[in-house]
Amino acid sequence: MTLSWLEFELFSVGDFSFTVVRLLSFLLIIIFTLLVSKVVRQGLKRLQGGAFEGGASLYALGRIIHYIILVVGFLIAVSTLGLDVGKLALLAGALGVGIGLGLQGIVNNFVSGVVILLERSLKVGDFIEVSSGLVGEVLEINIRSTLMRTNDNVDILIPNSELIGGMVTNWTLEENVRRFRIPFSVAYGSDKSMVKKAVLEAAAKVPYTLTSQNREPIVWMTGFGDSSLNFVLGVWVTPEQVKRPTALTSDYLWAIDDAFRQYKIEIPFPQRDVHVRSGLDGLSKPRV
Repeated sequence: MTLSWLEFELFSVGDFSFTVVRLLSFLLIIIFTLLVSKVVRQGLKRLQGGAFEGGASLYALGRIIHYIILVVGFLIAVSTLGLDVGKLALLAGALGVGIGLGLQGIVNNFVSGVVILLERSLKVGDFIEVSSGLVGEVLEINIRSTLMRTNDNVDILIPNSELIGGMVTNWTLEENVRRFRIPFSVAYGSDKSMVKKAVLEAAAKVPYTLTSQNREPIVWMTGFGDSSLNFVLGVWVTPEQVKRPTALTSDYLWAIDDAFRQYKIEIPFPQRDVHVRSGLDGLSKPRV
């Protein structure tokens, strides 16, 4: 008698009777499903943050398991209400025809997110550049969008479908090291051999410059400007510095300027030659 309230009927539709016990069972299963998903993801996160290799694979596995647990838990919870899951699928299919156009963007982003996780073309921790010019580190790959954080600490949500359909430059997909090109110029008349020596010495003084075989710094002469000889310094840097391109460029230009001052190499500035001609040149003398 004390538990008779659990069988209290809230409402009924045809053969379906919605009781308190069914409602409580539904809520408990949903809560249990969320707890199981959280425990699994935290366990994988510990492995990902430890010495275990393949952190990106664990993250992708965790997201996929999370979705599977939620779907299975929801279906079990619905079945406790007394609903026929098969009929529910037919109802969902019928509703899908009506609202498909409105939800196609969400479905597209969800499927794109799953493709990204399985394909592993983008991983958490990758440093990417999207077609709009935004550059940043991937923090999360979620059901609808991917969270990217720029070096200015700005968080940006990018729809997953844009990452699949657009052009994305992944600076750290296969290797963490990368070569940067630092342009600079010197005045005409400068000793080119001395310029090369000064710039290579400057690059060697920057602490994160790589000097291993086939990855030594190199200087290219790229052209003749209006008032300068144009060069580019090609330099490989350590993985931790790849994600700081602005600071990296500043450090190398700073070192190059110090080297030019030491070797008294002149920085170019705009120059113009002005030729003055008399306005009477070529004019015939007036008749008297």
